[in-house]
Amino acid sequence: MNTIQIELKSKNKIHGGELSFHQHQSIVNQCDMGFAVYLPPQAASEKVPVLYFLSGLTCTEENFMIKSGAQQYAAEHGIALVTMDTSPRNLGINGEDDSYDFGSGAGFYLNATSEPWAKNYNMYDYVVNELPQIIIQNFPIEASQQSIFGHSMGGHGALTIALRNPEIYRSVSAFSPIVAPTQNPWGIKAFTGYLGDDHSQWQQYDTVELVKSTESKTPLFVDQGTDDEFLTEYLKPELLQAACDANNHPLTLRMQEGYDHSYYFISSFIADHIAYHAKYLNSTTMD
Repeated sequence: MNTIQIELKSKNKIHGGELSFHQHQSIVNQCDMGFAVYLPPQAASEKVPVLYFLSGLTCTEENFMIKSGAQQYAAEHGIALVTMDTSPRNLGINGEDDSYDFGSGAGFYLNATSEPWAKNYNMYDYVVNELPQIIIQNFPIEASQQSIFGHSMGGHGALTIALRNPEIYRSVSAFSPIVAPTQNPWGIKAFTGYLGDDHSQWQQYDTVELVKSTESKTPLFVDQGTDDEFLTEYLKPELLQAACDANNHPLTLRMQEGYDHSYYFISSFIADHIAYHAKYLNSTTMD
């Protein structure tokens, strides 16, 4: 296992633990990447489980750590939190900063196969392989106790990554996830640009399609606000419900009355999600 050097950018004490921000040279993305780690108080004396959070469009590793209020609950349950940037940045690729939903801040947690994105936009490999290696090497983390969750584009990433890697992640949840990106404007734009026109390559990054095809029966836990401005055109949770019903896939879908797409929504239910993952992460088995 190669040792990857990381640079500490800042650190602060919070809820008895420590929140730190870091930068490193990514091998899979061939550029600098940023990530953040919250270590609960328990990490001072023992290895702790880890919960990865994938953020949505335009976000960096900072948004969740600043706005969610998750550290209080992570401290209570003895769980480390890890966030990362949502894409490579400042590469000089033509068009990378032209829109909020493609390029910078919009990596969609996939491995790009189309040029000029294929060299650097490999967020799937970054989340599943490279970043966990860095975390395990540099922090008191129990490698066998990992879970994942996310919001919007990051909810898409968390669900698809967990379904494809049930041997790695003990649990998965999502806020306002893009559950069927092959069927909405965000996903179609991103997948066409990053993956090309072969729609068969798109399905591996679509939660609804994976529920139909995968043998994994990892339970899905999803919170969705009823006043989400993206609900009807982009998020379409009813497609996930229908796919799970048809394929006998465990799903808890909670439609939260009056909530929108913001971090106000996330912070309102983050305690539930941390507690949900704690049940799996603090268990002695993967079951």
